[in-house]
Amino acid sequence: MGRDVALLDRARKTREAVFSIYEWMRPTLSLGRNQIARDQYDRDVIRSAGVDVVRRPTGGRALLHYHEVTYSVTAPVGSTSLRESYEGINRILLNGLARLGVDASVATGGAMEAPGPVPCFSDPAAGELVVNGRKLVGSAQLRDGGAFLQHGSILIEDDQGFISQLMLGRASNGSVPGAATLSSILARKPRINEVSNALFDAVRHLEDQEAEHLSEDEVRADCLVRAREFENELWTWRR
Repeated sequence: MGRDVALLDRARKTREAVFSIYEWMRPTLSLGRNQIARDQYDRDVIRSAGVDVVRRPTGGRALLHYHEVTYSVTAPVGSTSLRESYEGINRILLNGLARLGVDASVATGGAMEAPGPVPCFSDPAAGELVVNGRKLVGSAQLRDGGAFLQHGSILIEDDQGFISQLMLGRASNGSVPGAATLSSILARKPRINEVSNALFDAVRHLEDQEAEHLSEDEVRADCLVRAREFENELWTWRR
């Protein structure tokens, strides 16, 4: 999250767009920016399960980062509306998924729900990516100071049902109904670099044939500074 916000800062200064793909070193529960979490989750159970917790700079509902791929886009706002930027990123995601052999589409029904304890992948909202009506990609966007950050999660396997076992008095088993996964669609588990290469190829095809890799050294110092904000439990459990 610190890296994403550092790249948001960079977009304001340089007017450059950056598309990133990453995975998580440890299972991590991420909470939406305005999601109420206090008195909803059992922090002792979370610690004993070896799960980290972070609060995202963007909105939305809780999701578990582990058997999934996270994408991140930071760019200057310019004259693009929120809807236009969502649609542009969706085109990249759809093109990249098609390169993997995944026939996804944009959900047309379903209203955006207020942040609450229900996991992010329980059902799709309008504009999110689905396969046969089942949510595959969950996304959220933050606009701040002339730039935006959009990031989202693409499920490789479905372990989102584990979130309910981390909640106070709401332990249950099984997957969140309705979630789609790359593994179930492809009948195999794709490698992380396979997914990232397909998405980067989509960026080059649709946006910039000359797109270059950003050296992590260029943003590392800023990432470490901004990461401190997200390590602060007062921020994580502020609501």
